[in-house]
Amino acid sequence: MIRSFINKLFNPNKASETKEGTVKFFNARKGFGFIILKDSDEEIFVHTTNVIGKIREKNKVTFNIEKGKKGLIATNVRVIKK
Repeated sequence: MIRSFINKLFNPNKASETKEGTVKFFNARKGFGFIILKDSDEEIFVHTTNVIGKIREKNKVTFNIEKGKKGLIATNVRVIKK
């Protein structure tokens, strides 16, 4: 079940498409947080080195998903401008 979820989100043979989500938690001091995927309750880890600009909790963001050392991570994270 987890493998099918990972395969649905991340296909290493295909360029990562842009996803949308909401920042659930982000600690700027520690440099990490989690994003909840839009229309899902799945969470993706985000590190400050993969954020373009600044993000805060409850921000709507776009991002890509890549495979990291410990699992899936959000990259190219940007706040959606209203």
